[in-house]
Amino acid sequence: MLKWPLFDLPFEPLLSYWLGGISTYDLEDTLGVTLSAYDPNNKDDREKIIRGFLLNDFDDLTCRHRFLMFKVLEEALKLPDFDFSTQFESDYDANTSMAWDETEIDDPRGFFEDIYKLASEEWKADLHKASLEDQSTW
Repeated sequence: MLKWPLFDLPFEPLLSYWLGGISTYDLEDTLGVTLSAYDPNNKDDREKIIRGFLLNDFDDLTCRHRFLMFKVLEEALKLPDFDFSTQFESDYDANTSMAWDETEIDDPRGFFEDIYKLASEEWKADLHKASLEDQSTW
């Protein structure tokens, strides 16, 4: 069973993990202020957000972890009626607060499509390497 790199816990990827880099819970005065300079609906800003805050949030993950994260995203994007706006909802009981809430993202699906596109570019070698392995041995 694949485990988190720094913890002895099973790695079970969730779509919400993709937005971990823009979760500002208890970071409103630091990360929140930094992210407020970006417009998630602007194509150039969105790319900076994804590359600089989302993909970098997975730097400590192996190619296997990235592959599984990518597959979770891919499966959600295959569902034409999937409501991606729910991923931007803050949940204070779970200590999550998004830099932009679901009402501030004009095209939540498009945001995740951009994550998919940029992750497939940046992680191309890792995704290919992991795809050649027998995932049942993870």
